[in-house]
Amino acid sequence: MAFGIKRNELKQWKKQVINEEIAFLTHYWLDPRFPGCKTVTKVGCSNIDKLVEWGERYGLEARWIHHDKNYPHFDLFGDWQKQILVAEGQWEQLDRFKL
Repeated sequence: MAFGIKRNELKQWKKQVINEEIAFLTHYWLDPRFPGCKTVTKVGCSNIDKLVEWGERYGLEARWIHHDKNYPHFDLFGDWQKQILVAEGQWEQLDRFKL
């Protein structure tokens, strides 16, 4: 279950993904498969080669990409989420979600 984002934030993320930008969207998320994780960051880009190359810099495997309609993305949570958000300078998301 996702919550804690506004409709315009989701629209902006989708627009960036479609425009082949590496786009970040963090939101609250609860999933019993991942106890202790309260947030997830979706990192998307419709250019799969670009997304794979970006992910390789952080040790993410191409097979982990979610091919969700027009919005392919990695789901980041836990230690990887924080480390990658810091490396990418995503300070607003880090502060907002207290990561």
